[in-house]
Amino acid sequence: MSTVKLHSKGSITKRFKTLSKGKLKHWRAYTSHLAYSKSTKQKRHLRKSSLLNSSDWKRLKKVVSR
Repeated sequence: MSTVKLHSKGSITKRFKTLSKGKLKHWRAYTSHLAYSKSTKQKRHLRKSSLLNSSDWKRLKKVVSR
């Protein structure tokens, strides 16, 4: 009898990258269009990626670790 395989969510794997210590790296929103109305400082800060907040990580843990 075969068991059901658990797969990670495709949308999560596209949006987040898992680091070696298990933290999730993500990219900023508001970068895709209407850049002319944003300041240079805002666009520069949006270029950088950041780590996912620990409270959000608790919600996504089950979906990512499959």
